Amino acid sequence: MRFSPFVERITGQGVAAWDIHHAAFHAASQGEDIIILSVGDPDFATPSFITDAAVGALREGDTHYTEIPGRQTLRDAVAARYSNSLGRAVGAENVIIVPGAQNALFISSLCLLQAGDEVLVLDPMYVTYEATLNASGATLVRVPCLPESGFRLDAQALAAAITPRTRAIFFSNPNNPTGVVLDPRELQAIADLAVAHDLWVVVDEVYESLVFDGQYHSLAALPGMAERCIVIGSLSKSHAMTGWRIGWIIAAPQMVVHAQTLVLSMLYGVPGFVMEAATAAVLAHDDVTQGMREIYRRRRDLVVAALSLCPGIQVQAPQAGMFVLVDIRGTGLSSLDFAWRLFREAGVSVLDAAAFGEPAQGFVRLSFTLGEVRLAQACQRIAGFVAKLADERGDCSLGRHAASNS
Repeated sequence: MRFSPFVERITGQGVAAWDIHHAAFHAASQGEDIIILSVGDPDFATPSFITDAAVGALREGDTHYTEIPGRQTLRDAVAARYSNSLGRAVGAENVIIVPGAQNALFISSLCLLQAGDEVLVLDPMYVTYEATLNASGATLVRVPCLPESGFRLDAQALAAAITPRTRAIFFSNPNNPTGVVLDPRELQAIADLAVAHDLWVVVDEVYESLVFDGQYHSLAALPGMAERCIVIGSLSKSHAMTGWRIGWIIAAPQMVVHAQTLVLSMLYGVPGFVMEAATAAVLAHDDVTQGMREIYRRRRDLVVAALSLCPGIQVQAPQAGMFVLVDIRGTGLSSLDFAWRLFREAGVSVLDAAAFGEPAQGFVRLSFTLGEVRLAQACQRIAGFVAKLADERGDCSLGRHAASNS
């Protein structure tokens, strides 16, 4: 018996990044005192009115096949929200409902790319992008966003990476893992390149409701983008609905038709009771997301303030999302070794950010998806661990200073 080599061929290096999270989850399930900061799963319960919508639908027998592109009421609600945010008409014909942003990325990859194409990605990128894009047979071309610039877009590097084989640009905005939000000038640079070279642009916007400072600007709102920009959205992070597996694609009608054909063979639709919950969530978007955003803002500020006092590491405050990158290059450890030792010796799990791309080598990603008391405890443990590393290197003054802040 043998398996197709397809899965092994598409699997990226980032898959191994989750090993530490699985180890931490297992240890915690065995009763160990582990603070898990290695995954972006909100600690809030889904708002009760959303759950009630699903329960009500189930009790009314909403357990049958549904429309392949998604229920009309949900598509109308999503379209209305994007019409308002983008400042242009978006209709149900521009929307297809899928089980989460990850599935939306996979669908976009298979609908737009093929062997021989090149697809540009802004690096660092979310760890599953590599496998998702490799599945199409296209060649992944990484465009580095360097830590020296605060992980911001290098428009000249992006332009230089375009070749006659370039078919599309994929990126997340806000970015995971960096928390960077592209500004209007950076977005315009991407739009200009896409128009000039007739490229598709796929933008993963799952964190757009969790921007802490200023207004979020969408690439899809710019002139010339309606026909070539694909927006991916989700309720997982913004509404604490990671387990519901619900998201969408916003695109030109022709793209939606292609996606619908793929969904027909992959999924045959999203459960109706999930879509009823999603409709309730979308219609109450601002009411839900404003409160969650403020909670995450407080948590971000707590983590950044606490870790900024810790010699040997540096922290850049994220502009959005639920993660912060910590520069641990001053500790003398690789980011992978730092993450594993922090877990084993201090009981805190974080991810080696190098799994997201080479520019994040020497950084770890931690989430602030726990309450403030537990986050403060995690910061104390991290500070103590860094002090221990300083003592091991013989930097006693650094170690004493870090320990005093723990």
